[in-house]
Amino acid sequence: MRSAVRRRADPSATHLPGDGAMWVMVLGDLVIFGGYFIVYLVHRAMSPATFLSAQQHLDVTIGVLNTMVLLSSSLLVARSVYATRSDRHKRAVVLIYAAGFCGVVFVAIKAYEWSTKIAAERTVSNEFFSFYYVLTGVHMFHVALGLIILGVCVRELRSPLRRRVSLVEQGATYWHMVDLLWIVIFGLLYVMR
Repeated sequence: MRSAVRRRADPSATHLPGDGAMWVMVLGDLVIFGGYFIVYLVHRAMSPATFLSAQQHLDVTIGVLNTMVLLSSSLLVARSVYATRSDRHKRAVVLIYAAGFCGVVFVAIKAYEWSTKIAAERTVSNEFFSFYYVLTGVHMFHVALGLIILGVCVRELRSPLRRRVSLVEQGATYWHMVDLLWIVIFGLLYVMR
């Protein structure tokens, strides 16, 4: 009890954000995605010319834009945690809405990118694009789940009886994991040659 009071009084106090269950979920997701990444790299090593040829059809500018959108969302979520710890709940809600908006923009950009690839007949019949759709699709599912989690955080913050710093920290932890995964996906699919 005393440590919880100290955390509210001193927003800069150091502790592991969220709770153990969220960290187990995050680490589990990282392990699963790590497996996806290893399988991708093995297949890429078996036919580098095929992967490189297909990779040329990705627009690095779109990948960079999506990266910037998600990094901005991470900053907004981190600021919302700090605002929550400082009992500035209205500010935290605004920041979470802004982060959620960035998440929606990410999904919209990715949907546009997918539609252009499908229209150009870059489909799962190509090994590189089968990995592309699986990795980015599973990631988009995680973004959608993250948007729901951010919505729960907003609901929590709007009710004085429900406000818990730990829940906002858990939402931020999940959201940062989603952003971290995108950075690795961006590096593997768009940048690595």
